[in-house]
This record gives sequence, C-alpha cells and structure tokens, in this order.
Amino acid sequence: MRLDKFLTDTLGVSRSQAGKLIRAGDVQVNGVACKSASQPVDMDDVVLFDGEQLLLGGPRYLMLHKPEGYVCSNDDPDHRSVLLLLDEPAVHKLHCVGRLDLDTSGLLLITDDGQWSHRITSPRHACAKTYRVWLADPVPESAIALFAEGVQLRSENELTRPAELVLVSQTEALLTIHEGKYHQVKRMFAAIGNKVVRLHREQIGPLALDEDLAPGDYRFLTPEEVAWF
Repeated sequence: MRLDKFLTDTLGVSRSQAGKLIRAGDVQVNGVACKSASQPVDMDDVVLFDGEQLLLGGPRYLMLHKPEGYVCSNDDPDHRSVLLLLDEPAVHKLHCVGRLDLDTSGLLLITDDGQWSHRITSPRHACAKTYRVWLADPVPESAIALFAEGVQLRSENELTRPAELVLVSQTEALLTIHEGKYHQVKRMFAAIGNKVVRLHREQIGPLALDEDLAPGDYRFLTPEEVAWF
C-alpha cells in the first residue's frame, strides 16, 4: 500500500491532503521522515504522524467490480487473482465472499471477517444474488414459471430453489437465485437448452454494485452496508 493511501485510510483525509502532510515531513516510517507519497507501507512498518503511531484497525469489507479474466483464488498458477487488484496491506489475509468464474464480471465482496462471510455464503441464510445474463438463443416466457418452480440440474438430485427471472429482451435476462451451486446460472439455462454467453453479477442481498466503480476498481463498504448481512 502507498503511504498516502495509508494516511487516507487511517486519518480520513483526502489523497491530496495526505500528500501535503508527507511533503511537510510530518510522517515517519520506521523512525525515518518520509517525503515520498508513493513509499510502500506494509503491516510490519511503524508509521508515525506527529509522533503518534497510526494503525489500520478492525475487519475490512470491500466491494470490487470484478473484471473478466481474473479468478477468486490466490493459488491458481494459470490465471491472475482478483487480490492483485487490491492496493491494501496484508492482502493474503483477505478472502473472497463466494466466487465468480474466470469469465464472469460484477459485484464481488472481499473481507477478512470469516463470520460475516459465512452469513452471506451459508445455504441456510439463502442470500439473494442477482445476475444479468446474456444468452445465445431467445429465452421463452415459459422459463419464468419454470425457474420459479425450480430446475432439475444435471447430476443433481434436487431441484434448484425457486428463482426470479425477468426477461429484459429475447436474449438478455435478470436472474435472482438464493443458493450457490457450482456454475448454477449457466447450468440452469443449459437445462432449458440455452447457453450463457456473458454473465455479470449486479447485486448481493440489498447491496448493488456501485455504478461509479469501473472494472478492477473497489471501495470499502460503509458501516450501514456491512450491517445488512
């Protein structure tokens, strides 16, 4: 993490204000005055402002606009991890709340709070997730009732939980599911003879992807947003 970003997170100042404090010589890193805003700072470094140590406190909750081409893992030797998109200290302590496939974009939550993550991903809580789906072929209106009743997926013994399907156009739809089976959205449309050509997650529970976030960008959740789960 850059020193100026460390100051914005710990002091609540803007990036430009942090730069002025650094250039003024008010900030020390490991006992040495630092005047470079781009100075890397890690969790093991001791950062002082006016003689007081600054600490990043508490669990972290982030919203990332995941781009295609990244995996929600840090141990995949063949693909880039979404964690590489984060300019944060101790990134290795963070984990993705659920997963999005390599070719799926959209809302991804990242945290170091395991209990909070479990409340979102546990099947018992049936947290809703809404996806925008683009299909290879037109989707019949009969699929709305079929998805509401539950779909029989290949290699599954039970029907999917009732899902809400809204047809945006003949080949575009919004689908809200309440579980997280492996490749579920793709398999649901495959069960009715169609193929997903693009998939984008727009919402988890009441939390929608921030429209101001470009692919690859992220922000911290507000306390109110964290409390929704």
